[in-house]
Amino acid sequence: MADYIRVLEQACVENPDSADIRTCLGMAYAMNYDAYKSMDVLEAACEIDAASFWARFKYAELHYRLRALGKAEEETLRALDLATNSFDVALSRKQLLEIRRLMREGTVKPALTRSLVVPALALAVMSATVCLMAAWR
Repeated sequence: MADYIRVLEQACVENPDSADIRTCLGMAYAMNYDAYKSMDVLEAACEIDAASFWARFKYAELHYRLRALGKAEEETLRALDLATNSFDVALSRKQLLEIRRLMREGTVKPALTRSLVVPALALAVMSATVCLMAAWR
């Protein structure tokens, strides 16, 4: 896999405006369990060619596999708008159905929108209290 990734990285250097090559590189990174590089490359592919169905679809699929379902749904809907044939539409709809099923079942990665400082401090105080009570006995 490392050899294929090196070849694709070199192809991206030689063809910096190719969203298709970047999409393939993003898929290779994902198959190599390197989600962060995969996400960066797929984002770049979507920026290079905003009308690329496959770049958008694979970017959405990566979010789906990482269980960032809100973003996955948003990107899959964008991919569905870019679909040019019945196969692309069917793939997008199937992925969208699966994302929505997981969202209904509560299999969503939690969004950390609130600070965890207060709960962490409360836990620290409670732990310190228990340790002091145990030491006095």
